[in-house]
Amino acid sequence: MKPSVLVVEDDVVLNRMLVKALGRAGYEMGSALTWADARRQLDAQAPDVVLLDMNLPDAEDFGPLAEIGHERPTVMLTAYGSIDHAVKAIRMGAVDYLVKPVNLDELELVIRRALDASRLSAGRAVEQAASTITRTPDLLGDSPAMGRLWEMLTAVADSDVTVLVSGESGVGKELVAHAVHRASPRAAERIVAVDCCTLQETLFESELFGHERGAFTGADRRKPGLIEAAAGGTLFLDEIGDIGAALQAKLLRVLETGRFRRVGGTADLRADVRIVAATNRDLPRLVREGQFRADLYYRLSAFVIEVPPLRERLDDIPRLVQHFAARRARNGAALPFSETTLQRMRAYGWPGNVRELRNVVERALLLAAREGRVEPRHLPDFSGGLEAEVSTGAVPANLAALLDGEPTLEAIEQHYLGHLLDKYDGNRRKVADVLGVSERTAYRMLDRYGLK
Repeated sequence: MKPSVLVVEDDVVLNRMLVKALGRAGYEMGSALTWADARRQLDAQAPDVVLLDMNLPDAEDFGPLAEIGHERPTVMLTAYGSIDHAVKAIRMGAVDYLVKPVNLDELELVIRRALDASRLSAGRAVEQAASTITRTPDLLGDSPAMGRLWEMLTAVADSDVTVLVSGESGVGKELVAHAVHRASPRAAERIVAVDCCTLQETLFESELFGHERGAFTGADRRKPGLIEAAAGGTLFLDEIGDIGAALQAKLLRVLETGRFRRVGGTADLRADVRIVAATNRDLPRLVREGQFRADLYYRLSAFVIEVPPLRERLDDIPRLVQHFAARRARNGAALPFSETTLQRMRAYGWPGNVRELRNVVERALLLAAREGRVEPRHLPDFSGGLEAEVSTGAVPANLAALLDGEPTLEAIEQHYLGHLLDKYDGNRRKVADVLGVSERTAYRMLDRYGLK
């Protein structure tokens, strides 16, 4: 597998030059011109090394480095270097600090050193995985419900067994999948995530298994699939309950034999992956109704991890609120939430779970930005029906509650999308139908607000 590098640089010419030069050197390349785009790619692809410009159109100084510096090897790039900045960057987790114009030979050497150090660190982590799990920054909480979740993660840490992550929409199933991967013997390799809702069924097989040249119109070259991309690591199948019968049969073969074929191919290839699947649907009910294969379900459910809804871990809310507020603050101090505000938030049922909490926190921070403190008046009218609207699927009758605080059109769109996503149990196809847009357009709208 080629090591992957993400170039985050707003200078289009320099960005393209680095991508082209490092691509020729044998790296799998990705690029982003803004921090928002970079964050989406980081969440979706987990590059091995990040080249990060110090000043981006939507982020400045060390804000982005503070988010990722201790998560993955990051090389800072800047047009104006200083010893103080270099020291600060290294302390915040950067593996190196280079001044533009960048010497390509020096850059390649820095990248190779970063990859070597990352492999050594991952190897040490794997050795300790059976006894100690490093908790992901986003999977927070000290409640009894979260304690039981971590017990399950610890139990499955040192095995290669297939895992099914089950839970309501918005509880953080993908975070759990990443935690399982990091705690496994495969942690040194990548985790490849596949959203089973977003790919058309006619393309899904080709994306998952790959295809041979000439397998279909437009297949002008051999293309490895996502199973091969995840070789040695973990394949995460999100929303597994939405795949069709034909794909269920082919996925069952992978689980039973560890083998697969590219579309149009005749040779069996070995699937050296650990499979972690996730769903917010009732798979046993789908099995009873004949919509999901019983034999596939039994294979997937070798080890089930139930992710608790937020209403079962209300004591974790202050810590989650602090975390989301700190992420929003970027370079400055996080805006505090008053104790009365936190009490109101703990008294609410959160039908949209952690996703809804994050959206409420971000909205409250916007409304309270000029006041220096988040108070109950900055929260939605919980008693007015946000919980009732989501649980019943009813169209909001009281628009005043939705428009409390005169939110922007963007905020209203975000809340409405979250409402539809919760109402239809995360089914993006149904959300697209309600909005009257294509599934691809709906996915882009949801992705813009981090709704999954």
